[in-house]
Amino acid sequence: MSEGVRSTESGQGGAQISQDTARPIREELEPIRRTKVYAEVASQIHRLIVAGRLKPGDRLPPERELAEMFGVSRTSVRDALRVLEMRGLVEPRHGEGTVVTQIPIDAIVSPLADALAASKDLTADLFDMRRMLEPPLARAAALRASDEDLRSLEAILERQADRIRAGEIAIAEDNAFHYRIATAAKNQVVLRVIDVVMDLLQDSRARSLQGPGRAEKSLDGHRRVLSAIRDRDPGAAAEAMLRHIEEIEQVLFSRLPGARSGAPATTTAGA
Repeated sequence: MSEGVRSTESGQGGAQISQDTARPIREELEPIRRTKVYAEVASQIHRLIVAGRLKPGDRLPPERELAEMFGVSRTSVRDALRVLEMRGLVEPRHGEGTVVTQIPIDAIVSPLADALAASKDLTADLFDMRRMLEPPLARAAALRASDEDLRSLEAILERQADRIRAGEIAIAEDNAFHYRIATAAKNQVVLRVIDVVMDLLQDSRARSLQGPGRAEKSLDGHRRVLSAIRDRDPGAAAEAMLRHIEEIEQVLFSRLPGARSGAPATTTAGA
């Protein structure tokens, strides 16, 4: 077969492809460096899958043909396919070869997590992301939250208030409130992004909640957001969330040495 697997072919399990899967690989492939050759092959095929050039159900060309296309050994191609299989991007099927699967959420979220974790100015990046992400989440929650979501949010704020009255730091409740709003928005990809953000906030959350007035201000902000969500007012919910994030940002950075108004320092913070 000189031009790869074509859309008219199918294996014993019925998998078909919607295009000549050799074509995007030929068009997009780059010269392979001799260090970690299999990783380069896997990376290029990964990009094609995430970009939609190779779609779920598409069958990859045979190992021999891939090796010729990339100019590498069949062993390198075999190792690359194992990497893609471990990432959940392809799967071997008896009688069909290697087939592209549905893109798992981790394949989308992991690069974001790596980029954030490697950031030199993590707090600025996190607050920028929160301003872009959480107000729309609150808006979506106002439209989609179930009665169970509302009861859960109310219970979280009751626990937060109890802990603040007891002079404790309500880290778990602070975290749970924002995560529950993401859950109420009913978007699995965004939920995973919030997971990443919350993980990055953990180390400094206790420190950021200890400032004078910080815990009370956080609770007030949460109450405004919940009130708007309960009223099914998406605009007010988004506005309340943005105001909440900006208030917490101001409280935190005003107490950091050398911090300027509106210019976050490099210590992570929670809200």
